[in-house]
Amino acid sequence: MLGMATTELMKMPGIDLQFVTGILLQYFLASLRIGAFLLSAPIFGARWLPLQVRIIMAFTLAAAVIGDVPPVSADLLASSVGISLMFVEIAVGLTAGLILTIWFSAVLLAGEKIASSAGLGYAAQVDPATGGQTPVVSQILYLFLLVVFLSVDGHLLAIGTMMESYRILPVGAPVASEALIASGIAAASSMFLAATIIMLPITTVLLMINVAIGIITRSAPQLNLFSFGFPISLLAVFLLLFFSAGAFGTSSQSLIDSALTSLQEMIGGLANG
Repeated sequence: MLGMATTELMKMPGIDLQFVTGILLQYFLASLRIGAFLLSAPIFGARWLPLQVRIIMAFTLAAAVIGDVPPVSADLLASSVGISLMFVEIAVGLTAGLILTIWFSAVLLAGEKIASSAGLGYAAQVDPATGGQTPVVSQILYLFLLVVFLSVDGHLLAIGTMMESYRILPVGAPVASEALIASGIAAASSMFLAATIIMLPITTVLLMINVAIGIITRSAPQLNLFSFGFPISLLAVFLLLFFSAGAFGTSSQSLIDSALTSLQEMIGGLANG
């Protein structure tokens, strides 16, 4: 009876566990790069976005590129080659997200310098995206940039670039490690240049206003500098920010285009290396 039951069970359709394990390992390997990108990219990597949402997004997007991942085995991932492969995938995703974050930090730096020039450096509050103390002017400019980023579908372009990276730079392909460092350094230098371009017109006008206030207080010492100059500086910076909203929208779009171009160049540089 026992032999007959065993024979009948062997005839029943079953699941190849080795095949399922291979699919799950492919799925896991495909989610590393996109998951690391979502962890470090703007908006997706913000602290107010729950970690569970990012995990669901990573596994959902990985399902679309699992066909571009070569079959892997558990023995391969447990070896030194597999561990280095996982670290490379995580490094590529983190670098891609950090490049966008560095580019977007240009408006935070510009807002901090504008706030310092206008005497608003003390007006700081907790930034929900980073959890640190940030001047209010920086948060306003950063939120403005995020609105423009979402309105021009920049987040979809960024995700599309990462999805395309699986075709340009397949999983397991040789990666030029120096291109990762070079991309980060280039993004940092571009951040300072972009911040200077954004804040230079406003800080120049504020400097002229401060020079005029200094001349007035020098010629009339009875005027109190804080009661006379500080309200003028505050009113001036609010008016400058109001009238420069259109120009800042244009510069934000250019900043987003440059950030996405830098991301695409990094992916291409890694593949060519």
